[in-house]
Amino acid sequence: MVSAGYFVAHSAKLIAQRRSFQRALHTWYRVYQRQLPWRTAPSLYKTVVSEFMLQQTQVKTVLAYFDRWLHALPDFTALAAAPESQVMKLWEGLGYYSRARNLHKLAQQIAAQPTPPRAPAQWRELPGIGPYTAAAITSIAFGEPAAVVDGNVVRILARLAGEGRLFKDGSAAVKYFTPLADALVIASQPGEHNQAMMELGATVCVRQNPLCSTCPVADFCQARADGQPEKIPRLQPKQIEHRAVTRLWCESGDRLLLRRGHTQAKRLAGLYELPEAADLKRPTPSAKFLLAVKRRAITRYQITEAIYRVPLTPTINKKIKAQANLEWISFAQLPLLALSGPHKRWIEELRKK
Repeated sequence: MVSAGYFVAHSAKLIAQRRSFQRALHTWYRVYQRQLPWRTAPSLYKTVVSEFMLQQTQVKTVLAYFDRWLHALPDFTALAAAPESQVMKLWEGLGYYSRARNLHKLAQQIAAQPTPPRAPAQWRELPGIGPYTAAAITSIAFGEPAAVVDGNVVRILARLAGEGRLFKDGSAAVKYFTPLADALVIASQPGEHNQAMMELGATVCVRQNPLCSTCPVADFCQARADGQPEKIPRLQPKQIEHRAVTRLWCESGDRLLLRRGHTQAKRLAGLYELPEAADLKRPTPSAKFLLAVKRRAITRYQITEAIYRVPLTPTINKKIKAQANLEWISFAQLPLLALSGPHKRWIEELRKK
């Protein structure tokens, strides 16, 4: 582990060389940047939608969703007027559904204002906007000199400055490196600078096997000089929590029983999933009714979901009628509803069986 003075010394050196660093970074970005739809004929709306979609989601996943979203909801006015069911259906499968609800609320607030806000502090007052998203939107759309700092940028800055300390989590690392990011941003071209940093972290200064031999700022990198770029940054491992859930598959003719997330639910509001055993106050069915065991990960949770077939009996039917969040949905209607991504895939798979 290196000393704090080591980091300070190399940060100061990097800041002193920031003009050369900026020139090398921007020259590379203008030639090698990926051609992404939100960079073509950029607009405030495209920037906002892309930033929301890219939170905790890879670019290759976002591309198809972005094009479909822009075709259906081309601007803030259209999004603000859209019913929540349409918004959630367009987001279906992208995950972290609170992003879609916050984006919908944000559009309604923007559409109601004569002009959109420009300052990062004003954007942070809007739904779903944190420091990173506020800096990204305002620097790209309005030229505000605010530096973006996320996991990609932390990784770049930690390697450039040779910072090998152990951070308790990503948030602590972001807070630690924000002053250095602010010192390096170009006031006259903050949007391009931020996009260049994000591009570098996504395509060259990657977590494993960084492409140091082709990195445009390799000459400024202390971790490369020390021969250990892959060891930086250092974050404490996340504590994984395991959960087991019993799901039920109950059919009636051409209909399937589904539960709809409560409107106040934090994660699954308005989304449909297979019901849980607890919804019918039913103990775990016997093994002979087991249809499948599925696994998924959500943030720090590893979830195992066992899906059992439940015969429709008068007793079960009575319990179903007593639960307001349980609905019979025809298989023909399923494509029109917003289901959580994993459950959509699982239902399609089990229907084939």
